[in-house]
Amino acid sequence: MPFSYYRRLSARQRRIYDKSDAVTRVEVPQPERLRRDVDAVAAALRQENRRATEEAAGALGAALLSALKVSGVRVRVLAARPSHDWGELHGLYEPEDEEYRAKVSLWMRTAQRAQVVAYRTFLRTLLHELCHHLDYELFELPESFHNEGFYKRESSLFHQLVPKR
Repeated sequence: MPFSYYRRLSARQRRIYDKSDAVTRVEVPQPERLRRDVDAVAAALRQENRRATEEAAGALGAALLSALKVSGVRVRVLAARPSHDWGELHGLYEPEDEEYRAKVSLWMRTAQRAQVVAYRTFLRTLLHELCHHLDYELFELPESFHNEGFYKRESSLFHQLVPKR
């Protein structure tokens, strides 16, 4: 079932949305090979070290995209999340353009209390932003929509990278 904003999309955008919505999984070859990178993100967050978190998130992103045979992105980890009356920004994907490589920005601290975000939340945010990149580069979609298929793809990545306890 399409989200409410679907009605406001053009016919072209609806075709893209529907194509995107039909893709519900990203199959990672040998996801266990990425577990060390996932663990490094968790360890860096526990240390509350921004630079180490950025390096670990960047390494995980690079390893995941390489496994999927997709071009890389630059990953930046910043301090406290920006916020406004609309809420807090957790992450941001900026597609490649003529001058710059695609970029993912993540914030590791909450806006109000400046507490380090929970590891699973941070990891899901990273995967969410990487899913936007995959929409463009792997699935060759001209736009990346937040639809049910998108959230299922994000979840499929998470469950492949984080084993059940």
